[in-house]
Amino acid sequence: MLNISNPSGDRSDKIANAAKVLGRSEDRKKVFLAIYTGKKKQKTITEISKISGITNKVRVLQETKKLYSEDIIQKAEKVYGETTYQKIDFYTHNKHKIISLAANKKKLDSFPTRVSPKASSSVFNISLPQKLVNVEEVTIDDIDSFKKVKTILSSSVKSKPIYEKKFKLGLKKILGEEGKFTDWGGETDDMFTNRILLKGKRISTSFGLKGRGTKGTLTPRKMGKNGDQIQRLFRSSASIFFVQYYSLIDPSIMEQLKQFAIAKSAIENRKIYYGIIEGIDTQRIIKAYPEKFK
Repeated sequence: MLNISNPSGDRSDKIANAAKVLGRSEDRKKVFLAIYTGKKKQKTITEISKISGITNKVRVLQETKKLYSEDIIQKAEKVYGETTYQKIDFYTHNKHKIISLAANKKKLDSFPTRVSPKASSSVFNISLPQKLVNVEEVTIDDIDSFKKVKTILSSSVKSKPIYEKKFKLGLKKILGEEGKFTDWGGETDDMFTNRILLKGKRISTSFGLKGRGTKGTLTPRKMGKNGDQIQRLFRSSASIFFVQYYSLIDPSIMEQLKQFAIAKSAIENRKIYYGIIEGIDTQRIIKAYPEKFK
């Protein structure tokens, strides 16, 4: 059986919970940071007290027990009879985000989780027989219609902001697509075409495009007003699904694409392709077909 879940949703839940646990307690924040400061994975109560600046060890014990009860830290073997706690990798990687949310209630209240999706994506968790699933990740180098990009090395270009409309028009020219695609809040995709060639065959394709109006690394919550653009993308009858952005795309986008591709493949009993076009690949397309983007 193949399990489909939303790890990005679980991730958000854990971050939000940790921020709520820290809350406004300055001592708890100090203890949290003391444990997650430095390369040393395990620290005794004495060490935590010294790093946090909280001289009252009873107070330190109270706060570590609270963090432990919420699975934010783990207990380790005692060192010379002294209670010792250790980091959890997940919170090591997300400690700055947690502290930031804990310090800003408004930001924490608007932070999307599975319980409170807000601008996040829908969450689903189902199991499917693996034999029903037929999906494949593809890149622009696999697409016959973009064959010229193979001559453009990634090292020869840099990511640059580009308007969504400009990239869409250039893409249409490359493909010889004459359809009109008007942006509005509830559209299924930004562009649908049956002119993409993959392995010598024309395959219908849906594109989710994000232009310079979006800032920073692209994450699921930036995909549409309600964070549901990827879900809407898969309502299309296409067989290939691409998300394109002029800069970096967070791995959670690829994970969502994969999950929805698996579900669509199983439900519709056909092969589904999915992939991303990050900033570098966007510029490779533009450099390979400069006349299409004038």
